[in-house]
Amino acid sequence: MALLKEVTIETIKRLPDECELEDIMYEINFVAQVMEGLKDAEEGRLISTEELLERVEQWER
Repeated sequence: MALLKEVTIETIKRLPDECELEDIMYEINFVAQVMEGLKDAEEGRLISTEELLERVEQWER
């Protein structure tokens, strides 16, 4: 959690001073999703490109 907090703080510091609350929330959510994805990858929770494409095709049906 410390890494997520540190990365989030640094991301917020890079935002322009005139940013809106929605901008901050978007960035926090984005950082959290990236961190979660990296953790999943490290723990072997991955799918192939082919499986991803199959899943997307099912959404369109």
